[in-house]
Amino acid sequence: MPRRWLFADQLGPHFLDERRQPVLLIESKAVFRRRAFHRQKAHLVLSALRHRAAELGDQAIFLRAETYRQALRRVREPLEVCHPTSRAALDFVRGLDQVTVLPPRGFVTGLDEFADWADARRGALRMETFYRFAREHHRVLVDGAEPVGGRWSFDTENRQPPPKGVERLDVPPPPMPREDDIDAEVREDLDRWEREGIRFVGRDGPRRFPATAKEAQARLRHFLKHRLPHFGPYEDAMLAGDPWLAHSMLSSSFNLGLLDPMAAIRGAEQAYRKEKVPLPSVEGFIRQILGWRDFVWNLYWYFEPGYQRSNALGARAAMPGWFRDLDADAVQAHCLSDVLADLRDHGWVHHIPRLMVLGNYALQRGWRTAEVVDFFRRSFVDGYDWVMTVNVVGMSQYADLGRMSTKPYVAGGSYINRMSDYCGGCRYDPKVRLGERACPFTAGYWSFLDRNRDRIPANARMARTMAQMNRLGDLDAVRDQEKRRASKAP
Repeated sequence: MPRRWLFADQLGPHFLDERRQPVLLIESKAVFRRRAFHRQKAHLVLSALRHRAAELGDQAIFLRAETYRQALRRVREPLEVCHPTSRAALDFVRGLDQVTVLPPRGFVTGLDEFADWADARRGALRMETFYRFAREHHRVLVDGAEPVGGRWSFDTENRQPPPKGVERLDVPPPPMPREDDIDAEVREDLDRWEREGIRFVGRDGPRRFPATAKEAQARLRHFLKHRLPHFGPYEDAMLAGDPWLAHSMLSSSFNLGLLDPMAAIRGAEQAYRKEKVPLPSVEGFIRQILGWRDFVWNLYWYFEPGYQRSNALGARAAMPGWFRDLDADAVQAHCLSDVLADLRDHGWVHHIPRLMVLGNYALQRGWRTAEVVDFFRRSFVDGYDWVMTVNVVGMSQYADLGRMSTKPYVAGGSYINRMSDYCGGCRYDPKVRLGERACPFTAGYWSFLDRNRDRIPANARMARTMAQMNRLGDLDAVRDQEKRRASKAP
């Protein structure tokens, strides 16, 4: 049997065909020289790779080298590798002698299945229609030909603001991993690399995310039993004192390949059918995995390679250093400061702070799309090329003018005020767009729409907003104000 080369995001047992299959693992130091990754992301990736090598023992050859190519010179036997998760990695392995590339693993809907579905659409691709296809195709949460509960989505039930007057949801906290000797070794190596000149962003801290399949499965079991019932209603909510809320905190485990997504989907389905976990929560969790995660993965490969350079809104401003380096202390706007601090301290925030605080702010300021993609890819423990390219280019920054979303995900301070407790006590007022107390999100919202009024396609979902903008008597003053505030930390 050929030796299976596993990349550092292919670490679960479902990436092997037989229990004793020979394995190759490579740790490349050069990866961490190319860009300034979050320190906790670097720790997690190295810890997961080294834990997998320790689990496999003499079943695996584990090589540490400056580059993959240098390590491969020490391997004299034919190799096979599962389809990598980035175009650069795929091009690299296809150019190697004696390496066979296998189909992808770690996702539910195959690339050919998706391409057939997408080709038949002959127009804009939408997650909602793909999600229904995937539910039917893979027989998930269906009874016969009908969706369980009579509806394909319970998204409207899953958009509640946080409960009034609470600092934290009354939900059992997720189990945290215990660091071991491998983690200590990783931390020592990263400290040494920093002394050698390799740069990281964010703060070091205890490892909060699973580095082994066993840890990931334990967190999944705990989530399905204790946290999933509370997940749905508040999955879009934000609380300054509760960064986790009822989220699973499993995205990095899926993206490291530690968890089989279909096993997690079936586990959630059984939680509904046997444990009577509320259907909106179960459906919402499954939609994130079977719907959004698979949709983004497949679009990364379905769209042309140049998609990552899309910049249809002409975003040309440079990302300022305070944002790039997670300098939360430089920011007075409560929401943005808190989210940057959470990212600095944890390497993770959930999808709404990503989209409606960080991404929303970048979109309003017109920062270069490629810089925003790079920021998300290197700053998040679950950030990889495939997931951040489509999420940022198509959804967050609307740089493709709606090829995979119906409108820009841009909002003023009123949205943040409704969905969080950030605005109370902030020096800015979400209702004010001009002057000293002008909320940077509210003013930035109108400035963005004005700047891009001729670029954003006519859309029924935007028509009322654009008409409202045309009635603003102070729009010129707002636009001038935001030009002056453009690169300053709010």
